[in-house]
Amino acid sequence: MNESQNMPENQNREAIEACQLLRLQDLLKKVSTANPFWRNKWEAHGITPESIQNRSDLQKLPVTTKSELVADHLSHPPYGSNLTFPVENYTRMHQTSGTTGSPMRWLDTKASWDWFGECWAQIYRMVGLYPEDRLFFPFSFGPFVGFWAAFEGAARLGHFCLAGGGMGSEARLRMILDNHITAICCTPTYALRLAEVAEAENINLAASRVRALIVAGEPGGNIAATKLRIGQAWGARVFDHWGMTEIGALGIEPLESPGSLNILETECIAEIVNPDTLQPVERGEQGELIITNLGRVGSPLIRYRTGDLVSEDTSACPSGRSLLRLKGGILGRADDMVIIRGNNVFPSSLEAILRTFDRLAEYRIEVHTIRSMQHMKIELEPIGSLTTEEQQKQLVVDVSNAIKDRLNFNAEVTTVAPGALPRFELKGRRFFKID
Repeated sequence: MNESQNMPENQNREAIEACQLLRLQDLLKKVSTANPFWRNKWEAHGITPESIQNRSDLQKLPVTTKSELVADHLSHPPYGSNLTFPVENYTRMHQTSGTTGSPMRWLDTKASWDWFGECWAQIYRMVGLYPEDRLFFPFSFGPFVGFWAAFEGAARLGHFCLAGGGMGSEARLRMILDNHITAICCTPTYALRLAEVAEAENINLAASRVRALIVAGEPGGNIAATKLRIGQAWGARVFDHWGMTEIGALGIEPLESPGSLNILETECIAEIVNPDTLQPVERGEQGELIITNLGRVGSPLIRYRTGDLVSEDTSACPSGRSLLRLKGGILGRADDMVIIRGNNVFPSSLEAILRTFDRLAEYRIEVHTIRSMQHMKIELEPIGSLTTEEQQKQLVVDVSNAIKDRLNFNAEVTTVAPGALPRFELKGRRFFKID
């Protein structure tokens, strides 16, 4: 048998589902008595782990929301009650960004952290990294999980791994070039920021040895215009990755299928449900992604509402894998949608338009209510060479027309001075709802 066929991600559908059930039942048994969060939650709903006899029985369990987790952390500081073992057994702590609420501190045991690394081992195989690839991680290495597990996962596989914390963008670019880096893990925002700095410093990134960027942490990697802009600047293939601090690294755009996202069903159970009814949608229909991770026993999440909207690609994956494939990756977040003049609008839809303008360096979007109607204001920061008033006015006209044509509403579009909008190292925050 070919060695690659023995890899977990290459199992057939029957083997994946059989393994999922065994791991689920083992997980439920372990946490039902030892983990206060799940014991109390299931007792309140009259649920026993013994009632879960097959994968479809998973729907008997109540869903879990982020607000529920935040409340638990506030009630049981500093780590919450979702702990299967005594706190002395935990070796890692990472903190959520808090962009949609209060930050949470998430603990991992050594075994759970090893599981995180195994997720990344599968991800690296699925994007086609070679043993000789040399990886760079340009982020701060602070308490956010960021690419911590990606760094350690790559190091365990024997890759050359270079940490890029504690330095500016110019120094990071020099490190990339001097150390013959071939793959970079960062946010889409920071990939664009490094390209912006490289252009200012007359550095030809496309001539570097970088051939792959794995981007995550925010929309962008699944937005064609943003991905194209990053890929052209770097002369490299851009791979979208999906995960969360609280659930792990569980999605990757495979080498063979650009524009889609494979979910690591070897390490989780994924459901796509109607956000209103929580009932499964028909295959191919859009719904909310619900995740049960199977290897993070020390602090698991079971039927977790991610808030991410997705739809299954029902066609066969060119890779030949049987993993769930999401068409277009993460399509948007249910809590980010706004209604402008009767149109459902997601930040990702706007980014898909704005990133097509190479005259645009950065942008900021504000939504606020005027006379009971939601109003959108978009601030554009032109690139430095767009200096004349006439050029900037034309950019405003072109962006306004593109939004009107594509999304069927008029936005208030203005320009700001070069350098006026913030730059980001990790997640970029460009979308604001103002009450």
